[in-house]
Amino acid sequence: MSKLYLVPNTINEEGKSLLPDYIAHEIKDVRTFFVEEPKSARRLLKKLHTEFPFSECRFFDLNEHTHLKDIHEYTKILKSQDSAIISEAGCPCVADPGADLVLLAHQNKIEIIPLVGPSSILLALMASGLNGQNFAFNGYLPRDRQERAQKIKTLEDRSMKEKQTQIFMEAPYRNQNILEDILASCHDKTNLCIACDITSPQQFIKTMSIREWKKIPPNIDKKPALFLLLCN
Repeated sequence: MSKLYLVPNTINEEGKSLLPDYIAHEIKDVRTFFVEEPKSARRLLKKLHTEFPFSECRFFDLNEHTHLKDIHEYTKILKSQDSAIISEAGCPCVADPGADLVLLAHQNKIEIIPLVGPSSILLALMASGLNGQNFAFNGYLPRDRQERAQKIKTLEDRSMKEKQTQIFMEAPYRNQNILEDILASCHDKTNLCIACDITSPQQFIKTMSIREWKKIPPNIDKKPALFLLLCN
């Protein structure tokens, strides 16, 4: 039976690796990779094995542009040999592509082997001081500003009713806009954690009330960030 390894990648090139040593041993014989971005995948493999035999390897695209038809074609490859999924950053299938291929692997009796590595979502939750027993990751919010403001209010209401930490993110170049919408839409007593540049030397993770953030709003423009809300 062939195996499909789910290989985590570092979150930040300048930051700490946070990758367990055993990953290199687990995938040392794998030569087929489904990757979000070939350059970052090669960089990771070289970090794991300085002499990794790239000439023997095959890399297949698995990102937001990959059609489901192509993913179904990958099933033939999964059945024939051990392979691996590598995200551009963090863990495959968690706020990243890969779930469709993993589901197909399950349907074809292929063994799935998830490997331990950094997840910005979990690292932010761990460091937030907010409810880690009941939380929801909501991905990206609507681009339209009015719809986004309404979504933020909906998440805040859900947080209050269910005592559930609401986690969401945005493209770095829209971070400042979404922060402005959060500060304008949420109650003053609601807690907000902003987690930027996780694992990098410039890491910034701080939790304060909306009232406190309004006094000293940070500049997070073009910085990878996660937002966590919990209404008291």
